[in-house]
Amino acid sequence: MALILGCVVAAGVCSAPGTAQAAPAEQVRSAGRTVDFTEAWKFFLANRTGADAPQPDANDPAWRDTRLPHDWSIGLNPVQGPNTTAGTGFLPGGLGWYRKTFTLPSSMAGKKVSIEFDGVYMDSEVYLNGTLLGRHPYGYTGFAYDISSRAHTDGTPNVLAVKVRNQVPSSRWYSGSGIYRDVRLIVTEQTHVTRHGMQVTTPNLANTINSGYATMRVATTAVSEQGEAQAEIVSTVKDANGQVVGTGTVRAALAAQPRTATADVRIDRPTLWSVDRPRLYTVDTEVRVGGKVVDTVSTRTGIRYFSFHPNNGFSLNGVEMKLKGVNLHHDLGALGAAVSPDAAVRQLRIMKSMGVNAVRTSHNPPSPQFIRACEELGLLLQVEAFDTWRISKARYDYGRFFDVHSSADLREMVHAAKNSPSVVMWSIGNEIPDTTSAAGVPIARRLIGDVRAIDTTRPIVMGSNFYRQVPSAGSPQDQILKMLDGLGVNYNNSSSIDGLHARYPTKFFFEGESSSSTSTRGYYQDPEQLNTGENYTPGKRNTSSYDNNLASWTYSGEYGLKKDRDRKWFAGQFLWTGIDYIGEPTPYDVFPVKSSFFGAVDTAGFPKDFYHLFRSQWTTEPMVHLLPMNWTDHKPGEPVSVWAYSNVDTVELILNGKSLGEKKFNTKTTTYGARYLETTEASGDDKTVTSGRFPGSYTSPNGSAGKLHLTWSVPFQPGRLVAVAKRGGVEVARDEVVTAGAPHAIRLTPDRNATKADGKSLTFVTADVVDSAGVVVPGADNLISFQVSGGSLAGLDNGRQESAENYQASSRTAFNGKALAMVRSGQESSAIRVTARAPGLQTGTATVMATGARLGVAPAVGPVPEPSAPPTAAAVTADASYSGAPNTIPAAMLDGNASTKWSNYYLKVATALLPAVSRAHATEWVSLSGLSGDSISSVQASFIIDTSHSLPATISVSYWDGTAFVPVRNARVEWATESGKPTKVTFAPVSTSRIRLDLTSRAPGTTRGFLGIAEVAVGR
Repeated sequence: MALILGCVVAAGVCSAPGTAQAAPAEQVRSAGRTVDFTEAWKFFLANRTGADAPQPDANDPAWRDTRLPHDWSIGLNPVQGPNTTAGTGFLPGGLGWYRKTFTLPSSMAGKKVSIEFDGVYMDSEVYLNGTLLGRHPYGYTGFAYDISSRAHTDGTPNVLAVKVRNQVPSSRWYSGSGIYRDVRLIVTEQTHVTRHGMQVTTPNLANTINSGYATMRVATTAVSEQGEAQAEIVSTVKDANGQVVGTGTVRAALAAQPRTATADVRIDRPTLWSVDRPRLYTVDTEVRVGGKVVDTVSTRTGIRYFSFHPNNGFSLNGVEMKLKGVNLHHDLGALGAAVSPDAAVRQLRIMKSMGVNAVRTSHNPPSPQFIRACEELGLLLQVEAFDTWRISKARYDYGRFFDVHSSADLREMVHAAKNSPSVVMWSIGNEIPDTTSAAGVPIARRLIGDVRAIDTTRPIVMGSNFYRQVPSAGSPQDQILKMLDGLGVNYNNSSSIDGLHARYPTKFFFEGESSSSTSTRGYYQDPEQLNTGENYTPGKRNTSSYDNNLASWTYSGEYGLKKDRDRKWFAGQFLWTGIDYIGEPTPYDVFPVKSSFFGAVDTAGFPKDFYHLFRSQWTTEPMVHLLPMNWTDHKPGEPVSVWAYSNVDTVELILNGKSLGEKKFNTKTTTYGARYLETTEASGDDKTVTSGRFPGSYTSPNGSAGKLHLTWSVPFQPGRLVAVAKRGGVEVARDEVVTAGAPHAIRLTPDRNATKADGKSLTFVTADVVDSAGVVVPGADNLISFQVSGGSLAGLDNGRQESAENYQASSRTAFNGKALAMVRSGQESSAIRVTARAPGLQTGTATVMATGARLGVAPAVGPVPEPSAPPTAAAVTADASYSGAPNTIPAAMLDGNASTKWSNYYLKVATALLPAVSRAHATEWVSLSGLSGDSISSVQASFIIDTSHSLPATISVSYWDGTAFVPVRNARVEWATESGKPTKVTFAPVSTSRIRLDLTSRAPGTTRGFLGIAEVAVGR
């Protein structure tokens, strides 16, 4: 049973920590071991800098009602300033206070009462009735305090106060701020199981399973805090259907110091936990003294065995398989860091649909809810402890506390997840600079010892970017690797991992971070290039979805898939990343770009094309995917590079009913006998390959090279483009893209038909802007306002990386035709109705049934976002199709400074596998908006002429007639002959607010054909 909560009014508040005054109190009635302590909190944001501040008076009106889990940063507007960074999403941290007033009944007198926090970010201090219980700096591990001797049980209100301090930057990514995970009270007798006192293992399972049984070893650590007690500990094992399948009993003499008693329980014909069939067991453990049950603890676990073999890779339950993994940071998009089981399950289901079977918790211990979701969905876990040891990576990060707290935090991480069947590796750190110095060796030895003191059943690894060359004998890297069981290498090329495997034949290897190819959903650039530059034009800061935007340390998704596929001994990879996350917006470091581009899926959960690349390699159900997903915004006759990802050997492309031909993959076989699909052509994706049949291309150990996609060049025609995947001449899958008309309506699609009316459950509603035929309009950016009855908005998102919109406002622009509403259920209504409106569009509605509604229950407390900044007054502004650098954006054409310029010049630096690239685009445009509307008859543009820039080959001028850009009449060009001198275009007068220049390059595809304009102006 759980403790029952009810709200009453009683005396007691707190101003300074623990000072009692008048305030509402929550009454706790004793009815079991655990009580949810997440309701009826107050929150006060003292500042956004992290400067120390006392708790304000309880009557201060700035306190607001808050439910936990809570992340105060996600409700703030992104801002550029001294206390925010691009790395953390331009969202402030600060210092906040939480308080909760509650009463405990007299029946709890003499009992053991503790308060447990699953996670507080960060630097927390917890007070009860004015007394400091303790400080816990790390934001990602749980902790508990005994309040037995400090809590009132005579009806006097207790005041719990929590001070939370997040000084930005405290992380390299968005961390969130506050009590962002669950809180609970634990109430037991003086004789009880200790915190994390249950450990369940299945020794020798690989052998016993062949005889039809498993031995479940149940180790129970318990205490008797009032002196010795003779106890009987009974563990009952139940299967997923609740049927008892085994019982074990052990006697133990308990004392004030914890003692551990172990019972072996035989389970006949067990069902093994696997990624395809994640069957779970529950161990109910009772501690009995004098025949009376004094404590009961339930432990969820699974029966499975696994192996990491240096030559054969990973196997689960005797079946060899690759780790098809992703890295995931802990934010949940528009919810920020605030834990939500529904949001975690949604993210993980999307990953499973991509073929994912493993997750690395980058770079911190996960929440219990996340672990639980992985257990239920069948996902393997590498649980990671730290992003930093002693040497810090950010000013206020965990390096400040590492020496004092790291052992305790690492042990907490292991204890919290030690019974999970999902966990197959413990990682002691990610890309740790300390590991390159002698000081790192004893640290690594200590951390490894901390883990093995608790768990010897799982290997200990580390993720590192410091092993791209084989370390010299006796070096710190060499010593540390010899201590580890295996190593997750980050962004190593194929020859590098082959060298490591040869040098360390007893260690297993996998890719801890692979690829890091960046992309924006629905944006495409330079498909003929293996790497391409970035567009720095404000509002267009996107990266290409042709798997061809790569930073210096990264490589394409295709390269990583091929490298992993070809080596049996390589255990697999963890893609960086499965889902975009807030913060670290590589390659851009400019406001308001506030989320990463690395994900196969965007922050709203909408798949990018990258998702389908990995799906084509990691799933077996027939599929095909076309890109670009936009078959609307092209000019008639314009050649479009069409790709198809598929796990089927033959794909036919059909445009408006006419076949454009079939393309085929070749069926190939790895050196260890695995079959795969790949084209046979020089891929040009590895400059380090200098010999063999395919110099300059990644070449498999079997001697072949190729690509993982099929390609057509298609002159654009509006209509329907269809890809038909065939096996043996028979269609087995298809995909299509359709030209959209004008935006007509909003279509709402909830991810479920029914939810719980518990004030917590979430429904995820996709909003599509569609034309009159129901086709999503790929360029639609309408501002959509959402209203919810029977529940509340929990957050809005659209997956756009460049956005200053508040995640918890009531409106959101569509991005490439889509937006997402996260809707929280209420408690009083049996139906939740969502309405979405936008000017000029047909309103969208959706209804979700809610079960278990209760009348008279106080409504759930929703987020309170701060108001957005008022719009600025209209002014003349400049725009461009492409800007090649952060300091050559269109505004430079209007600043009156001839030494600054707009330019489309870019230089993409070389990567480890690809050369530098700088190739002028064939066409570009620039425009002016906010013109007065008076008659305009000329445009002057001062073009730059130098070694990279030349005059355009042609200029054409068009004006906005209210619905489209229309060519001007009688245009005549007066060309300048010197750099920076005005080229003038005159034409018949037009009255307009916008004018545009379309430019063509004199030397496209070269380093000499770029375009630059110092100043531009219109004449009347």
